Amino acid sequence: MTAVSGTLREPPMPRGFPRLGHAPMMARDVLNYFRFVARTRGDVARLQAGKFTMYFVFHPRDIEFAHVQTGRLFDKGLRVDRVLGPLLGNGLLSSEGDFWLRQRRLAQPAFHRSRIEGYAHTMVEFAALEKHAWKAGQVRDIHDDMMRLTLDIVNKTLFSAERGAQATRTISASVDTVLREYERMLRGLPRFVPPLSRRSFARATGAIHDLDQVIGQVITERRDSDLTPPDSGDLLSMLLAARDDAGLPMPHGQLLDEVKTLISAGHETTANTLSWAFTLLASHPGAESRLQAELHDVLRGALPCLGDLPRLPYLSAVIKETLRLYPPAWSVRRVAREAWEVGGYRLPAGAPIIMSQYVTHRDARFWERPDDFLPERWLPRDFERSLPRYAYFPFGGGPRVCIGQAFAQMEAALLLATLAPGFRLRLLAPPRFEPSITLRPKGGLRMRLSEWR
Repeated sequence: MTAVSGTLREPPMPRGFPRLGHAPMMARDVLNYFRFVARTRGDVARLQAGKFTMYFVFHPRDIEFAHVQTGRLFDKGLRVDRVLGPLLGNGLLSSEGDFWLRQRRLAQPAFHRSRIEGYAHTMVEFAALEKHAWKAGQVRDIHDDMMRLTLDIVNKTLFSAERGAQATRTISASVDTVLREYERMLRGLPRFVPPLSRRSFARATGAIHDLDQVIGQVITERRDSDLTPPDSGDLLSMLLAARDDAGLPMPHGQLLDEVKTLISAGHETTANTLSWAFTLLASHPGAESRLQAELHDVLRGALPCLGDLPRLPYLSAVIKETLRLYPPAWSVRRVAREAWEVGGYRLPAGAPIIMSQYVTHRDARFWERPDDFLPERWLPRDFERSLPRYAYFPFGGGPRVCIGQAFAQMEAALLLATLAPGFRLRLLAPPRFEPSITLRPKGGLRMRLSEWR
């Protein structure tokens, strides 16, 4: 960054409460409050929660700069978080600098396109088994179904765990506990009542301990089974076989952190995407009909395969539009290594900087009818290229772009193409939002199934 003038102003800030600042408004409805701040305070703003000050940038130009310069002028700053730090450890999402670069290079072969494409059959197979349990007339918690399905897939592709295994159930319960307690501590009453905060933190810590135990046992058993683990086709075998420039494998603790990171990020995001896709299709019958027609014309009743995806442009458009309106990672954070001059304002060194996909993806300057579900907007070939860079960034960008992006996009497409044909899903009640680490439906997503006619 260039030298920052000491005469620059601090970014504008809306009126808040004494001592509490803006925390009550964020606790009430953080998504719409962030939109209100962007609309009324402009592209650079700040908020306070008690003594904690956070800074916001909303314009794609500034979001791009912060992403591209991550690792040089900005850090991710996740390791200092008292919940996310222990959950993610020193894995790819939270590590910094040369260590992160080393880990990224070690892990990259496990996410090579040819490797990811090899998991397509597993994804469709598991989705078909899930759909077999669906019956017309049922009322199901679709979010719970998607969480279970995507966790089964990530556990199978990550370390060949079978569906319904005890390890899978423990992992599911632990990750869910951490996310719920984190959301409570971030915006709810526990933030302001120390005994409640301590209890939430204790529950999250206990869940992370359970996660460490079960995943650590899997790694130990796989590592001990062979001094040079063979490539068994899953991601763990690739990570076990990885060697750095000195010929050394990843230590046990680092493997544990990477596997926890992949599990935490690898199933929750896709489950949320599918849950919101079913929600949007249920409330937009025209889009639902168009998707059903495309799936019928292309698949003719057969299960999808990877080769079908290029022939399903509307399916791709539905997923892109879902990620625009309800991005699983609804905000990202960076920490400025030194003072940053942006938009005529001064952000101090060490400032926590928030960039919200949810806000920028709905900015009327860049999106026509920004709050409407319009998959067809993505069909013109030049549409995405016409957008300002980082007006759309559901998987982040720059050097820290999500390593699992190709996996997540393929999985969402194949699962929706498998589950959607033949069924109409209708919401029993409007969904509520739980903006925790990810944007998830609060209290599940109860929907009634009927046959498509």
